[in-house]
Amino acid sequence: MAGRPQERRAGVWVQDMSEGLAFFFSVATGFVAAGITGSVYRIVTSKHPSFQVWSDTTVGNLLGVATLIFAGPNVILRNAFRAQVFENRPPVWLLFSACLAMIWSFISGIFVLSLILAA
Repeated sequence: MAGRPQERRAGVWVQDMSEGLAFFFSVATGFVAAGITGSVYRIVTSKHPSFQVWSDTTVGNLLGVATLIFAGPNVILRNAFRAQVFENRPPVWLLFSACLAMIWSFISGIFVLSLILAA
């Protein structure tokens, strides 16, 4: 980052973030959002979040889907680790699941960061 020029904005010297660091920051934000959403879901329902929505009402189904939008990476990694340990799946299964969870976390992280920065 030493090669990047600094600018003065609002009386403060700032330096732009590199693309790799911005990607990592977005993925980390998405994983944190997934963890918090999954934990709140488990506290409220006393069940782990899963891709099966068990509600009988339309409002419950909509809330379940809205929860899974953010808790998806948590569910994917939990299922992948359980499959690795209990079903003895090949390690490439875990790798593909981790890549999918990372992409999902990146997208949800971008959304969460855009909401935070817009405020």
